[in-house]
Amino acid sequence: MVSLSQPALEAFFAENDESPVVMLNLIRFEPEGGRERYLEYLGMAKPILARFGAKIVFGGDGLSVLSEGQTQGWDAVVLVQYPRRSAFKTMVADPDYQVAFKVGVSAIADIVLQPLKAIEDIR
Repeated sequence: MVSLSQPALEAFFAENDESPVVMLNLIRFEPEGGRERYLEYLGMAKPILARFGAKIVFGGDGLSVLSEGQTQGWDAVVLVQYPRRSAFKTMVADPDYQVAFKVGVSAIADIVLQPLKAIEDIR
């Protein structure tokens, strides 16, 4: 089920908005048609993302988990880059995105949505 933490969102939007942010989406699909509905959502969402300067930088199916600990993997991973936090905030409030979001929510049984910022010295 998709449920966003209001305090986490407020803290995220209150931080520095000068650099790009990548949103990590770890996704488990609904068993009955979830993957298909998610692909429908992506078709609706891609032009909206582009309008806000965002883009999907990676999307892939999860394979078997190799580490110990959490043994249940994810069906898919999607990384979406936004030019700034404010672009994400404006996009999720957009009426066209709200329509697409309803389709996306119907596809997802569980999700982790974690923003990431670049580590400058890693490359």
